[in-house]
Amino acid sequence: MTKPLPTSDGDPEKFERAGNPPPAVATDLYELLMAQGYWLLGWSERRAVFNLSFRKNPFRGGFVLACGQESVKDLLESFRFSQEDLSYLASLKAGDGRTLFRQDFLRYLAGVRFRCHVRAVREGTVVFANEPILQVEGPLLQAQLVETALLNLIGFPSLVATKAARICQAAGTQPVVEFGLRRAQGWHAGLTASRAAYIAGCAGTSNVAAGKAFGIPVRGTMAHSWVMTFADERDAFTTYGRAVPANCIFVVDTYDTEQGLAHALAAAEELRRLGIAVQGVRLDSGDLARWSREARRRLDEAGLNHAAVLVSGDLDEYRIRNLKERGACADAWGVGTRLATAFEEPALSVVYKLSAIAGEDGGWQDRAKISNDRAKHSLPGFPGVYRFYVQDRAVCDVIYDRRDGLPEAKEAAKLFRARPELQRLLRGGDCRGEDLLVPLMDEGVAAEPSRPVEAIRAYARTQLASLPEAVARLDRPERYAIVESESLRRRRRAFAAMVRRKIP
Repeated sequence: MTKPLPTSDGDPEKFERAGNPPPAVATDLYELLMAQGYWLLGWSERRAVFNLSFRKNPFRGGFVLACGQESVKDLLESFRFSQEDLSYLASLKAGDGRTLFRQDFLRYLAGVRFRCHVRAVREGTVVFANEPILQVEGPLLQAQLVETALLNLIGFPSLVATKAARICQAAGTQPVVEFGLRRAQGWHAGLTASRAAYIAGCAGTSNVAAGKAFGIPVRGTMAHSWVMTFADERDAFTTYGRAVPANCIFVVDTYDTEQGLAHALAAAEELRRLGIAVQGVRLDSGDLARWSREARRRLDEAGLNHAAVLVSGDLDEYRIRNLKERGACADAWGVGTRLATAFEEPALSVVYKLSAIAGEDGGWQDRAKISNDRAKHSLPGFPGVYRFYVQDRAVCDVIYDRRDGLPEAKEAAKLFRARPELQRLLRGGDCRGEDLLVPLMDEGVAAEPSRPVEAIRAYARTQLASLPEAVARLDRPERYAIVESESLRRRRRAFAAMVRRKIP
């Protein structure tokens, strides 16, 4: 039976913004250099469309859990260059000593505010490689300037959320607590990781700043240093219980795990006589499967059936699965480094590509990246993603051009000629569809109020539950069914042919 781990009094419903959004100069230099070029050409207000996507699913997995959209709204609503920003830009010089930026361009930047339309998948949506997950439509200069920040604000939290979802999947019904702040790449990254991990299913965090900022339940035990401070391990446990009676969890592997368990049980009996209930023990090293079973047996024999066994120590989804297969008796898992840093794959392959631009006549002209590396090809036009469900189970996505209208199930079935079982589902009467890209910003103003983290977490849970089991599995997942509409294929072929005609 899984024992609940004690929580703090933090209220998960209390949502509060954490820190300030990145400044406008949180960008790569070439964004500003191109912006000056657009301005000199008179193209600042030329309409354009950019799409944010990623090139491959991380962790050899089958999906990504999109995260970071609320931070994107914060950035775009407050986007502006301060006088200090502009003074710094004015000081930048090229290799030959000339200033990089013209004073009249910097005066123009002083008045720039973000006025684009933004569509995006909802935070907590399951997405797949090469699908647009955010789309910016508006003045070319503005859409270009925010590229770096958007990639940063979506890429890292989506990566951590995906890792957390996989770890929680391996843990099953046993809660996972995120312990990663101390190993994160900076405390702001730790804050982002804690929020993303909670959205993806973690039960809480050790990160007090994240608890304060987002209302995430804060949880913790004791460090080995507490035990090492005392000459006697049993005395360390007893004293801690008296000092922190509401969160009395002992780490028992500082010296010798067997002796540590014995000392913990002796301290628990002494504290019981004082009216203090020990709430659990933590194992952080050694044979965690063996010692978790032994800890469970000894706690139960001592009448401490309520006490939890928390297991930590360089865990990830694979080690948790292995420990469970070996019969580990953990009631909860503490996961730090390999979660908060996305240890094995520290970056999501996010890209931001131009897909359409207004011509001199005001009509839209398709654009796409075409190179010798097919993995780096991008989509033209106004791509959207339409997902089909059968009984709340996602069955396929159709990438289409929004100018062509929404795909219909029967038409989509024709695109999957090699998948008769999928055609049968799409032609059935209980198939429903959902357009994934929804308004996020309307001319620089949020399209809807910010969503509390608990609402995003609940939505992410339904999204993860909608995945086919073969796609969600940790090892060798099946590829989720994605197809481009026939019209989008024609647009892609037409643009490629036009580019080839222009090559001498």
